[in-house]
Amino acid sequence: FPADILPLSKTLEKNHLEADAFQVFAGGLELIKAFTEQNDPLEQRWRFENQERLRAGGEEEAQRLDEDFLEALEYGMPPAAGFGLGIDRLVMLLTNSHSAREIILFPTMRPK
Repeated sequence: FPADILPLSKTLEKNHLEADAFQVFAGGLELIKAFTEQNDPLEQRWRFENQERLRAGGEEEAQRLDEDFLEALEYGMPPAAGFGLGIDRLVMLLTNSHSAREIILFPTMRPK
């Protein structure tokens, strides 16, 4: 993965343009995204600032700068990693559904 699309991840030691991350796919669906968490406050601040520049340029999904998180990193965060499991995508796979709209129990309602 390009590191700039996963702004909370560490980068690979061999290539600082790539995130230390992986995905698990099944049935053509991304079920899991995992990465090593960035715990360097200076690097994380630079990444957040870059995301803010992207947001100012119209990128709506860019990560917002989080001063509280940066302050917590300055106190020290041990190395960590995590993953996100797409429950909706897992249910799609298990039920052979072609759209998440078919399996979401509580769909978002738009105001009238």
